Amino acid sequence: MWRIVVILARLTPSMATIPAIRGPRLGRKQVFLPNFVLTLLRTPNLPSTFASFIVPLKLNKLDLRDYLYNCYGIQVLGVRSYIQIQKLTQDKPSARRPKPRKWFRPRSIKKMTVEMELPFAWPEEPKDFDQWDKSTYDAASEYRKDYESKFSPKHKQEPTVDRKSISEQAKAMLKGEDSWAPSNPDAVGLWRNVEEREVETDVDVSKIPVGEENVMETPKKEN
Repeated sequence: MWRIVVILARLTPSMATIPAIRGPRLGRKQVFLPNFVLTLLRTPNLPSTFASFIVPLKLNKLDLRDYLYNCYGIQVLGVRSYIQIQKLTQDKPSARRPKPRKWFRPRSIKKMTVEMELPFAWPEEPKDFDQWDKSTYDAASEYRKDYESKFSPKHKQEPTVDRKSISEQAKAMLKGEDSWAPSNPDAVGLWRNVEEREVETDVDVSKIPVGEENVMETPKKEN
């Protein structure tokens, strides 16, 4: 066997020097229905050959590389990952009435950045979101945020919307940018023609002698 290999190498010396082209070394575990979700992030600051994903905590670098190659045919040159720890909050974020002094840390977020062989160009971000009804979604999110903030322990300490508007109007009046005007100008003239009348006259208020303020007459018992 070894003699045949040596003879072939001598007959074709050029073929022996050509390196063999191999594909990426992939894992042998076959997954037909993956039950995880990958979120591709829009990263304008990264080069076009890099892509960033939000992945589950149990997903590793080899799984992401195999997934991109088998599903999309993307050659991955390198993968970097890091876990972002979330901040402590009072109670769970989904709680309608957060309990004070009950600390909760949300689940950490794992991100991976891959370096691809070919560049990838993001499509242009849409400017008109009417077909997705984004205005209704934003209004509902703002209403839910305001409603949940009422049950926060710091709600009474924070200034209300009316106090903020009054403060802004007072600052504008002090700077001379705005002037005071009544909310109902028609009602101002009603108070100018009011006649002055004395409500009570000749009221006799007897003075209480000193030392008898706390003296009370006891009712007499009838025999």
